[in-house]
Amino acid sequence: DSARARFGLGRGRLRLGRGRCGGWRRFGRGGSRCRRLVPYPVEIGDGVEIGACTCIDRAKIGATVIGDGTKIDNLVQIAHNVTVGEHSILVAQVGISGSTRLGKHVVLAGQVGIAGHVEIGDRVRIAAKSGVAHSVEADQDIVGLPAVPHREWFRMYGNIQRLGRFKEELRRLKEKVQQLERKWNKE
Repeated sequence: DSARARFGLGRGRLRLGRGRCGGWRRFGRGGSRCRRLVPYPVEIGDGVEIGACTCIDRAKIGATVIGDGTKIDNLVQIAHNVTVGEHSILVAQVGISGSTRLGKHVVLAGQVGIAGHVEIGDRVRIAAKSGVAHSVEADQDIVGLPAVPHREWFRMYGNIQRLGRFKEELRRLKEKVQQLERKWNKE
């Protein structure tokens, strides 16, 4: 159909949810001067599923590419020149900034945000509500804002949970030091 020709959609299975958008103008500087049509395509591979109210922007140069077998949930924003590798999963409210490259079999949980010009390696899993501002090597699980390897995040989070106890212990130690100083000053 006309959508397949206009957006470079795959020849095989393709499932599109209601309200999805593909090939929209980029958000950019210059106000109304940027309101012209951009000829660069959005290429959507075979077996891709795109949920409702998902937007995939046209490329600035080259193409915005969604790899074969990728599953995109509702309310996802994919900016210009993004490449999503094959068989990746993007859960609801994910936002991917321009010129980002996702490897194959990447999983982005709900509300993940990725800064522009970042490369995410193959088989990376990013936990919900994480913010990624740097490239990530393959085969990692990351979490948090800013996103860090999951083991490091759990260690940091555990320390945050213990801050109250650390503060109380520090207060007690300061009192003991002051008592000792008073005792030594008397002698």
